[in-house]
Amino acid sequence: MLEILLIPLVITFLAPLMRPKLATAVSAISFLIPFVYTIYGLAENLVVKQPIIDIVKPIGEFYILGDQISFSFALAICLVSAMVALYSLPYMAHRFEEMGREFESEYRKYIFFYDLYATSMLWLVFSGNFIMLYIFLEISLLASFLLIYMYGYGDRRKVATLYFIWTHIAGMLALIGFLLVASTNGSLAFDSIAKIGFTAWLLIFLGMIIKLPGLGPHVWLPWAHAEAPTPVSALLSPLTVGLGAYVILRAYLISPWFIKKFMVPIFIYGVVSSIYAGFMVFRQNDYKRLLAFSTISQMGYCLIAFCLGTYGIMAVIIQYISHAFGKAILFMTAGGIIANYHGLRDITKMGGMHEYVPTISNAALLGFMNLGGILTVGMFGEFFILKGLVDTFGFDVSAILAVIFVFIISGLYSFYTFKRIYCGKPAGYEKVKVNRLLDTPLFVIGVISILFIFPPLAAILLNALKAGVAKILLLGGVAP
Repeated sequence: MLEILLIPLVITFLAPLMRPKLATAVSAISFLIPFVYTIYGLAENLVVKQPIIDIVKPIGEFYILGDQISFSFALAICLVSAMVALYSLPYMAHRFEEMGREFESEYRKYIFFYDLYATSMLWLVFSGNFIMLYIFLEISLLASFLLIYMYGYGDRRKVATLYFIWTHIAGMLALIGFLLVASTNGSLAFDSIAKIGFTAWLLIFLGMIIKLPGLGPHVWLPWAHAEAPTPVSALLSPLTVGLGAYVILRAYLISPWFIKKFMVPIFIYGVVSSIYAGFMVFRQNDYKRLLAFSTISQMGYCLIAFCLGTYGIMAVIIQYISHAFGKAILFMTAGGIIANYHGLRDITKMGGMHEYVPTISNAALLGFMNLGGILTVGMFGEFFILKGLVDTFGFDVSAILAVIFVFIISGLYSFYTFKRIYCGKPAGYEKVKVNRLLDTPLFVIGVISILFIFPPLAAILLNALKAGVAKILLLGGVAP
């Protein structure tokens, strides 16, 4: 597995030496290879531990951990990273032209930081040590900060700095928590940690709440997601913020007592976050900013699911995959309109866009279906949330109604937004010929999101998650 993970890492440093088209193709392939491996790993229920280096206590062993959790998160990271890489070629050509920069030299810098960003997220979910995980978390932060700083919109330097400060605070809180774990366990290797104490758990949880983000520390996200170059938004919102849920999940699988003890307030906080952000979506007129508030709403699903036992944990993972697929598609549809209609982002100036960009409109429908959990892999996420809810709270009418209301809000804002942008009276624009790399990658993600509700992919994913999560919890958080 280490050799598989080295492919995108090596390509990160080789791609800038290539011509843009070749660099783009090679970058996409470098993520598709581990994507295929993740499917194989889930199908075979692989659990792989591959040592890298043993460091002095209290850091402990660095190793690659491939289990059903890692493979599931990596599946989404690899597919989205590959498709967004392809999308980047025409989109960044448009962006460099807007900025008055020479394409080839700028693209070499862009593809290096893009690959570094995506690769760091992939390595993060296969890290078997909290310090190793933190290193890749910080690399992803630095690479994404530089991409926003160099190629973002509006006051990009101010927005990039805002993003860096907030997410660095998140990382530092988690790091202090990790160090406390090390002081009590003598190691930060997952298989050597017996328990995570209260203060450590609290700091890790608060740090990742900022990163998700939940209601309150969410203020940085609409700015960063809206003003990042769109390919970066298509990674930042679907993948990076959800990795906060991954870190919480790893801590939970090792020492679940914190979530169980504070289950009710976390559940309520998740419901309130999701409903608040859902209503905020209705108030947005900037397409990308609207999608950013949707991300806050969708991450509320994860907070709710953490409180719902084994089925809830399965729902967290499926929600990450579904959100990654849906939101990547939607940010790329926003970028398709921006690239073809001179930076158009104001929804009040849209309407009937299906008439002008039908392929982008159809892709957007697939994206919103993922957010709404309609005929896509997200269906299973909502089902397992409800199953976990009944198992945990019984037939508590208030809890069930609250969660159903969250689901309804997501569906309403999704199709209300689709109606505002793509349906109704055409706004009077000219029909354009859309570059195939601005729409085909979206359909690849959309079709795969649908295939995951049918055999064999549905059976592969759900059987692996059920067996993997149950086994890890039974063994006290240590993969066999």
